[in-house]
Amino acid sequence: MYSALDIDIKPGQGFGIFEIGTSLWTLLDILRREPNLYPQIDVKYDPDTSATTPVIVHIRPHIDLLFSGKQQRLHTVCIRQLRDQSPPLTVQYNGNILSSPNEVLRRVGVSKMFGPTYPGDELRYPGIWFSFEEDGIGEGLTAPRPGDKAQEVKRIIILQNERDGSNSAIDALDEVHECAAMTGELARAIVKVHDGVTLQFHPIAFSTFLHVGIGETTAQDLQLELGPPPRIHYKEDERMKIHAAVRPTDSEDGTGYFYNYFQHGIDFLLSERTHTVRKIILHTNIPGSPLFQRYKRCSWEIEDKPEDDEDDTPPRKRFFDRFETISHFLGHREPPPSMILDRTDEDEHLTLPNSKTRLHGYDGIVLEVSELSQVVSLVLF
Repeated sequence: MYSALDIDIKPGQGFGIFEIGTSLWTLLDILRREPNLYPQIDVKYDPDTSATTPVIVHIRPHIDLLFSGKQQRLHTVCIRQLRDQSPPLTVQYNGNILSSPNEVLRRVGVSKMFGPTYPGDELRYPGIWFSFEEDGIGEGLTAPRPGDKAQEVKRIIILQNERDGSNSAIDALDEVHECAAMTGELARAIVKVHDGVTLQFHPIAFSTFLHVGIGETTAQDLQLELGPPPRIHYKEDERMKIHAAVRPTDSEDGTGYFYNYFQHGIDFLLSERTHTVRKIILHTNIPGSPLFQRYKRCSWEIEDKPEDDEDDTPPRKRFFDRFETISHFLGHREPPPSMILDRTDEDEHLTLPNSKTRLHGYDGIVLEVSELSQVVSLVLF
């Protein structure tokens, strides 16, 4: 038996590690470290619009997890195949067993545990729904009449409570409201070319802005504000230097070293001489790309100067905008010449249908773009 599937559900919040608002990167990282508990996992997404559409993680046979398209946050949890014995599944609520290998969950059991609710084809309570259909299977077959006390529950759906307290349907394409699972995590990164990046964290209402300036912020500053990086990587790959004019400071700075903050989707390249930030790399974590799941999605926004002094909302382009739109925003009617990068060249065991990306260089910024015009990463220097 998988002890991880002895589940104590929490309406509106999830259950166990499957907490509403958890990031896709965080949850997949947890599942990857527990192969014995979760041996069969499928990740499903739309390859044509994987930067903006929801991602579904199916943990066979019982659990489906729906993540929001833009922020990649756990939006909805569906517990299904309640009677499947491989492995057996026990569902509890407040210490009471709802469903188990020896106890079938029926309409009358839900009503006894949760009380009355509005009529409908499903029993809907704030933060949790009980459905009597198994993904549409059985349509047209003889089934118990709606309202039959003996109707067997086929699916349990846990989702975030509506802010207005209503029990209306929640659109699967909506983003997750800010919640406890997001506390301390990066909410957005505002990019200014030739300057740096400004970071804002959850909870937004109580967050102060952290500015990381190129040539200004030191390694000590980063550790003080962001904590020690999960990894420090000393830069050895200097192949890109052949495409750039050599500056007098290059030899003095050396190759430099990276602070890798995977949990924020950001890398900082620091100078070996001054220990200040030389480059900032922001990752979009697009499913199907070679770097998927190495970094959490960083919700970056490129900001331009306001059109006039009275404008307090400067124009911005975001990570989910198409490359052509961002390129035009950066002042280019036509994209500049690009270089082809295939990150699978050095890993003979990795094969992807769209492994090649293009590097488009601008003044102070480089965009790595997929064949579908999605910006995979952004380099600020």
